[in-house]
Amino acid sequence: MSTWKDYFEASKYQNMPESQQKVGQPQPPLQMAYDPAAPLILLPDPKGCALACSDFRSISETRESRRSYIADRLSLVELSYLLWVTQGVKAVNESGTFTKRMVPSAGSRHPFETYLLVNSVENLDQGLYRYLAIEHKLLLLDDGTDVNQRITDACLKQKHVQNSAVTFCWVADIARTYWRYSERAFRYILLDAGHVCQNLYLTAESIRCGVCAIAAFDDDLLNASLGLDGTHQFAAYLATLGKVA
Repeated sequence: MSTWKDYFEASKYQNMPESQQKVGQPQPPLQMAYDPAAPLILLPDPKGCALACSDFRSISETRESRRSYIADRLSLVELSYLLWVTQGVKAVNESGTFTKRMVPSAGSRHPFETYLLVNSVENLDQGLYRYLAIEHKLLLLDDGTDVNQRITDACLKQKHVQNSAVTFCWVADIARTYWRYSERAFRYILLDAGHVCQNLYLTAESIRCGVCAIAAFDDDLLNASLGLDGTHQFAAYLATLGKVA
């Protein structure tokens, strides 16, 4: 198949249609909508997280993918820290048109929403959550007893999903990046996913956690398990995380 060749040709600057921004279409929201009446879980201040290591060279040299985790639970402040460093919002500009976050993103479009499969986090029930980055709070999406198995199955039955303390799933809201970059947006979204996941790897090392990135999953099963349409919003990348000896 030559689909990728067709895409790279179509997303060259000289071949792209004008962006929605250039033709005057309104900008998409900075965050996916949610029920304003839904109860939210306040996350502790991430700066309160005690670090086992803060030396960047040591963290960078010891970083590797880890699929085996010990039974120790992740604390809520550790989860808050991991979420802050990967997608935390440092500021929203005065006009509300872009956010400044802890990771780079093309044009500050920051297309990702963080979904969390929580298995073993102190003071959190097991289930599927969504991180509301602007509020720095959690929203419970699904507390069904089968949610772990459904997401594990969608990830081709990889055991480290089932056994993780938490599995991060970065969901792309394509409209945010497409509005500015037209067809080239898909290139940038995948690059942005790498920035986010690398921050998770490095941050995890600082609190004696291991991470394993996942790109092998059944797109349709995973999107269905997350309640996504798979077109406008879709799962782009995952990573399991847990405590290591």
